[in-house]
Amino acid sequence: MKKLTTIAAALALVGSLGAAPAHAQQQFVTIGTGGVTGVYYAAGGAICRLINKDRAQHGLRCSVESTGGSVYNVNTIKAGELDFGVAQSDVQYNAIKGLAQFADGGPVEELRAVFSLHPEPLTVLARKEAGVSKMEDFKGKRFNIGNPGSGQRATMEMLMPALGMSKDDFSLASELKPDEHGAALCDNKIDGFAYVVGHPAANIQDPTTTCGARLVNVIGPGVDKLVAELPYFAKVTIPGGLYANNPDPAETFGVVASFVTSAKVSADTVYTLVKAVFDNFEDFKKLHPAFANLEPEHMVKDGLSAPLHEGAVKYYKEKGWL
Repeated sequence: MKKLTTIAAALALVGSLGAAPAHAQQQFVTIGTGGVTGVYYAAGGAICRLINKDRAQHGLRCSVESTGGSVYNVNTIKAGELDFGVAQSDVQYNAIKGLAQFADGGPVEELRAVFSLHPEPLTVLARKEAGVSKMEDFKGKRFNIGNPGSGQRATMEMLMPALGMSKDDFSLASELKPDEHGAALCDNKIDGFAYVVGHPAANIQDPTTTCGARLVNVIGPGVDKLVAELPYFAKVTIPGGLYANNPDPAETFGVVASFVTSAKVSADTVYTLVKAVFDNFEDFKKLHPAFANLEPEHMVKDGLSAPLHEGAVKYYKEKGWL
């Protein structure tokens, strides 16, 4: 059985408080998320909390695992080491078609969509002393492009050539994880970082509050071309005033967070998970600010490139959403 981080185990325990003793033939499922300060981890925890609330009735027990992010989650689901995971819509698209990060291994044919979650803009933050107002201004500076296997790294590897840039344009192209980049920015170890995340996010709030970090626009003809050519991208505005020291809106583009699984996971298991979320949907929306404006009718179709899992289809048809 896979190890859980202490915080993940604690979260799973909190989610199960108040439930009656579980049946002996309990089934365990694990959700792969991202860094513990990101919205993916919060999303996994929220889903597990709703599942564990009624585990005495359905026998399903859920735990979350902090991981390297989207690409890692898809690959680990493929390997059968995770049951579910959160992944950016572009990573889901590339996986099902065998593109980009999945070109060597080929299409992940057994990947299945469950539902989409919140919008995720590519969010670029700079030290206030860096004198940066757009992405190209980071040339010659220290920039965190994200850890291998993360969604932000995947998006950066598409954005850089679209802007006529490469890793060599930075004096340092660091590969820090999301839990590390805020402190590195405020400690003057990097000048900026990219992070694909739903808002508001603690990982953005901390450096904007602690050291006055500034949101950076990600715009231009290269971005326009990416959005026009690729169906999983859309332009996004991060509202002004959402974060300290950032009164003006930031223009960028982004993807949608999606929740995925494998065709090998049983229809009953997926149905139980989906039912737990949508039968308690108002509670789910309150578990993180990024979920506040979600609508079920959009979640069953937006940003989903992989086929819907049959267990999810069964529930959505019962609700009249498909």
